Amino acid sequence: MIRFNLKCDQDHEFESWFQSGAAFDKLVGAGMVNCTSCGSAKVSKTIMAPAVSTSSQITAPKPTETAIAEMRKKVEANSDYVGKGFAKEARDMHDGTVPARPIYGEANLAEAKKLVDDGIPVLPLPFMPTKKVN
Repeated sequence: MIRFNLKCDQDHEFESWFQSGAAFDKLVGAGMVNCTSCGSAKVSKTIMAPAVSTSSQITAPKPTETAIAEMRKKVEANSDYVGKGFAKEARDMHDGTVPARPIYGEANLAEAKKLVDDGIPVLPLPFMPTKKVN
């Protein structure tokens, strides 16, 4: 998609989006682009500055080491580490066979996918757990 600044023969300025420059030319040639103010079909493109994105605008910010360390502290302080039994424990809590509580632990990709597919809410953590099951 491309946005063009447009102007009609009555000097009204407006903008519109088109699939491509060729699509704009085809629509104008067919009289299908009209001024938003007066309805004139005599429309042309005006000079416009290109919109250029910098990499910082299109790249998602990465969490800092400090933010990850803070998250680790909160998770470890407020959740039970269940180790490699995470998938079973999460499923048991979901099924109501054990009391619900905040947990964290380890699961392989297949186990995590199965939990999600079964409607059991889980999230990956951006760090490896440091606590070990006693």
